[in-house]
Amino acid sequence: MSYVYSPVPELNLLMELQERLDGEFISDGFELVEFSEPLHGWSDAPEFVDGFLSFAIANGSGSLYAFWRIDGRADLAALPIAVFGDEGGIHLIALNLRDLLRQLACDRPLWVDWDGAGFWEYEGGHRQDGDQGHEEYLAWLGQHFGLAPPDDPNDLVRAASEELGERFATWVRRYVDI
Repeated sequence: MSYVYSPVPELNLLMELQERLDGEFISDGFELVEFSEPLHGWSDAPEFVDGFLSFAIANGSGSLYAFWRIDGRADLAALPIAVFGDEGGIHLIALNLRDLLRQLACDRPLWVDWDGAGFWEYEGGHRQDGDQGHEEYLAWLGQHFGLAPPDDPNDLVRAASEELGERFATWVRRYVDI
């Protein structure tokens, strides 16, 4: 691996792909941003700020994906993924980075509000413009990780919520009124 964007090897590979695509999106609204940029405006509590490692814009309106430091595990890619809505709401979206990568393979727009988060379905199945970047992403995902899109990306949202939703909400409520 020649590029070091983050301490997460999978994200380094993804950044290489993003740069190679030169502005084409791999999935609707998704774009890697500076790794671990602080999440301003939610809470100033050091425990809250240190509890998340942001890494990507999640949709066209500016929501953000971040790893939730649920514990001290060394493999950051194994941490759950939260989404911070640009107009409110903090929710778990995936149990780990590979689940998120699979969700992105569906190329569906993400919605986030105070009540929840999930992926909309396009009438035609996916975006009509910008498909080249997505097609390259699908090949990349299979080549590097042997992964394919799930039938429904919201199944992975539900799995994250069922497994860790209450724990996440209890932790977040210590710092943010959700």
